Amino acid sequence: QFQLVESGGGLVQSGGSLRLSCAASGFTVNDYAIGWFREAPGKLREGVSCISRTGEYTQIADSVKGRFTISRDDAKRTIYLQMNNLFPEDTAEYYCAAEQNPSPSSCTLFYFDHRGPGTQVTVSS
Repeated sequence: QFQLVESGGGLVQSGGSLRLSCAASGFTVNDYAIGWFREAPGKLREGVSCISRTGEYTQIADSVKGRFTISRDDAKRTIYLQMNNLFPEDTAEYYCAAEQNPSPSSCTLFYFDHRGPGTQVTVSS
């Protein structure tokens, strides 16, 4: 069963850090590019960051550039999103998503094939 499960969300003060984890199971993880997306009430879904199936290529949204970093450890079947210097506007539900993508050097912030249930991140001012 294809499964993505996020963890690591929570409540943090502005300027703080969190690391989100995405545990993958039920599929060949290195066949897939993985992305992190977020949704907040009243806002459009935003692709935050993605990483190609080999990890050699990443994309990061301008809104989080310089603050967030994506990485993957396929041996642990886990993809991470390190979030530093968080702002209240980063408050959202974050979820990881998988895109079946044979290219070692591409990923997308706009669509995916499967997603996890999400984890809430709340940043207080």
